[in-house]
Amino acid sequence: MAASASSTMEDVQKHPAPVPMPIDRVGVKDLHLPLVVRDRESGTQHTVARVDLAVDLPASFKGTHMSRFVEALENWGEELSRASLEKLLSDICRRLEARRAYARFDFPYFLRQTSPKSRAKGVMGYPCSVVGAYENGRLDFTLGVDVPVMTVCPCSKAISDEGAHSQRTSVRIKAKFKGFLWLEDLIEIAERSGSSPVYTLLKREDEKFVTESSFANPAFVEDVVRAAAKGLSEHKRITWFHVEVESFESIHGHSAQASIESFAEQG
Repeated sequence: MAASASSTMEDVQKHPAPVPMPIDRVGVKDLHLPLVVRDRESGTQHTVARVDLAVDLPASFKGTHMSRFVEALENWGEELSRASLEKLLSDICRRLEARRAYARFDFPYFLRQTSPKSRAKGVMGYPCSVVGAYENGRLDFTLGVDVPVMTVCPCSKAISDEGAHSQRTSVRIKAKFKGFLWLEDLIEIAERSGSSPVYTLLKREDEKFVTESSFANPAFVEDVVRAAAKGLSEHKRITWFHVEVESFESIHGHSAQASIESFAEQG
């Protein structure tokens, strides 16, 4: 009886490496798939994710088996959560005989906004991420959001007879936590840290309100990052965070930036 093709094909990846050096991460990038994530208002939300997967590779192996990452993802097909990500990464470790596995999911998350005066409805999309690193049966899980806000320059307002310059500012948060954390919690902390939230749809009465309220609440990039860090540090479930604020200056040819990282994870 003839041997099957799979049993007779040479497994080149397991050959000795010409340079016997371990690799921290090797894998696949830019996989795309439909994704279901938790939504505080509706329960779940369907979106689309860009996915990176990787494992460590011992010095003795020439290469890894790239197709096994895709097989693991195809057999996964679950709502994204801490438990389902741990299941995916443990499966990848098993399939690829690895000690460590890594995954990153980047996806847009959508919230329906209400404008402050006209109560007009509009959908805002926020770039979000979930990053997981799995080793020795333990998952390190990080949730991330990138939230636009408006800022008005306090210095410009103080020295000008009329008006002040304003700009869009990005508040980027990464957080680790115990239990469960809504993406909405991070988005709300970010939006409160600026002079004003950014809206998809504004009528004239909304623009008047946003302009006047933001000019009454001017904020340097330093003010924004401190306000966001304060909100994150006061959240009962967040154990670690990194927040970076980048202000896309309207009267300068450069951006202003500031960041704060909490010193250690809380128990």
